[in-house]
Amino acid sequence: VIPCVVSQWSVWSGCAEPCKTTYRVRRRYIIQEPRNGGEACPPLEERAGCVEYWNQQGTECKQSLIPALITTGGFGKARKKRAAADGSERAGYCVEFQLVAITPGCLQSHHSYTHWMQYLREGHTVCVECQHPALDSRSLHCYGDGSGSKKNQLLHWQAVGNPRCKGTWKRIRQLDTCSCPSVHSFLFI
Repeated sequence: VIPCVVSQWSVWSGCAEPCKTTYRVRRRYIIQEPRNGGEACPPLEERAGCVEYWNQQGTECKQSLIPALITTGGFGKARKKRAAADGSERAGYCVEFQLVAITPGCLQSHHSYTHWMQYLREGHTVCVECQHPALDSRSLHCYGDGSGSKKNQLLHWQAVGNPRCKGTWKRIRQLDTCSCPSVHSFLFI
């Protein structure tokens, strides 16, 4: 009995397409085919989610194409401490959005790290803070912040930690600092 033998995984490819949520790939190949009832070969390809914010010419993607990735604002205190410790703290900003649509998945997660998602409600105004390290050093903004979008354009967001929790919102305005209640305060990732 000779089992299947496969190579190590290749390095991950780049994103399949720039400027949209897509995937990257890694592959391995068969070194020895199974014989005489040997163990079958495992999968030879794996895919993982991926977003590339710059196209092949090095131009930044339009912001309205990119979903905002958000987490609870409580994470920001630890993030600011780390940034201050390594001297990389830069001034951030806040963006106010009006929530338009929310998937039911936001209410269906029962893990402690996703409790913040239960405060997302259609029609509410939320504040999303852009701070280091999510603040891109080249463009000086956070991906998915809606800069460059048209007035009343629907923009997409997704909650980190629960891929079933996502929705749309409209950008209201950009401010220097956030002033929403803590349950309606979030961070760009």
